[in-house]
Amino acid sequence: MPELSQESDRRGFVLPFGMAEVSGPSMVPTLRDRDRLVVHYGARIRPGDVVVLRHPFQQDLLVVKRAAGRREGGWWVLGDNAYAGGDSTDYGVVPEELVLGRVRFRYRPFPTGQRTPFAVLRWAVSAARPVLCDRSASRRLRAR
Repeated sequence: MPELSQESDRRGFVLPFGMAEVSGPSMVPTLRDRDRLVVHYGARIRPGDVVVLRHPFQQDLLVVKRAAGRREGGWWVLGDNAYAGGDSTDYGVVPEELVLGRVRFRYRPFPTGQRTPFAVLRWAVSAARPVLCDRSASRRLRAR
């Protein structure tokens, strides 16, 4: 189950920031399908952060999950949507070197076919948001 489009990989960028696109429902309601992300590569990760990582068994696949907590051997990561799967409950602890970066912002693409001034205003107000560390979600997810 892919979480990020394959062309979102860092292709020789010198800057620590990159772009990614979400594909799949595992981070709903925090992130939706087709959301665009600004990723801070190499950033310090804390419990509750939304992170981009390489899948432990298929390392050419990038996924986005919430870092629920540090465990022996790496990070325990979980999706915000408990019914979607594809997280540490399936593949265990993710080694530290596979966690690539922290998601800083998300923005939603403009919906096709909606050009009324009200629709444009509604999209502009809600399109870009910072993705903040949610420590309460981290505690709740660790309890699963």
